[in-house]
Amino acid sequence: MTDSTNRSRRDVVKGATTLGVIGLAGCTGDEGDGDDGGDSSGDGSGDGGDDGIDEYDLVVGTSGSGTPTEAAGQALARACSEESDFLTLTVQNTDGWSANLIEYDQGTIPAMGVDNNSLANALADEGPYEDNPVDDLPHLGFMYTNLDIHFVATEESGVTSTTDLYDGGYDVYPLQPGAGTRALTEEILRETGVWEANNMLQIEFSEIAGAVEEGRADVIAMYGVNGVALSGWCEEVDLRSDGSLNVVEVDDEFRQVIEDHGGAQLVDVEPYGYQQDVTGITDTLTGWQLVGQWAFGSEVPAEVAYEIARISSEEWETIQESDPTAIDHSGVESMTNGVIPEIPIHPGVADYWEENDVWNDDWTRGELE
Repeated sequence: MTDSTNRSRRDVVKGATTLGVIGLAGCTGDEGDGDDGGDSSGDGSGDGGDDGIDEYDLVVGTSGSGTPTEAAGQALARACSEESDFLTLTVQNTDGWSANLIEYDQGTIPAMGVDNNSLANALADEGPYEDNPVDDLPHLGFMYTNLDIHFVATEESGVTSTTDLYDGGYDVYPLQPGAGTRALTEEILRETGVWEANNMLQIEFSEIAGAVEEGRADVIAMYGVNGVALSGWCEEVDLRSDGSLNVVEVDDEFRQVIEDHGGAQLVDVEPYGYQQDVTGITDTLTGWQLVGQWAFGSEVPAEVAYEIARISSEEWETIQESDPTAIDHSGVESMTNGVIPEIPIHPGVADYWEENDVWNDDWTRGELE
């Protein structure tokens, strides 16, 4: 990657503050002839009501089982069922954020969860999209999660710092293949030389707890959600590790790579979410933060995206009942933290932001099909 490409990518992502995304797959419903509702063929059809849509069913493509995006999608689906007069969401697990952009481009899902790093890679035809470029990106929706990715090591491994990983020879879990968190982690590990020096475990989120329990993993990339709790699969690792985990200290060289990476934000916080004391080496969790947001395709009616934004802001307490890690979006402005100026905002979300005085005229309003 050239220095100029690095700079442009850094500008795209870091100029937008961190974020991540959620996806929506397979839309069906009764849709009217309103200007924002599209035509009455394809994913939606019907007589239409006062707002252009009588009923709409949107299948939400999230990510793997036990991930924050699945939890966020399930909570949002419940809130829609309780608080919306016309919108139903159905959660569909997928192979992850990075894969969701490819699925969207292939027409498999009309919207998805995605992260800023994956979006930046897709814009630049880099990373997972170098050999499989994405021609059509969804419109941005709004930010819904921050993931604090970091390393823990088992006591048996003897690893105390990222400097140990430069020498190599360890079994390292760099997160699940296909996940957006994995794509960012792999980029950082390759830049530091850690990737080539160690054995990278190519297994699913659902398998890593067993690998730790059986002593087949030395160092594990884990992540906390919004400063509140660990992801579900991470909680399982914590539970089955028999109290043997410690947060790994991050050396200055590794820290600098995180700071310089366009798709990451450096994070230094106290460890959180663990049921065991993980501060045997350091009492600071240093890692790389990735943010997620909901994104919607141009075929998703404005009324649908508006309703999702409205419920996420006005009914955030209902969402938190299902997902305690969910962000309080009652102030609305917090929803805008993941904007990438190069990518249009879905018009339904733009409408909601304009009504609540958080719209920035430097952003671009997307156009519907």
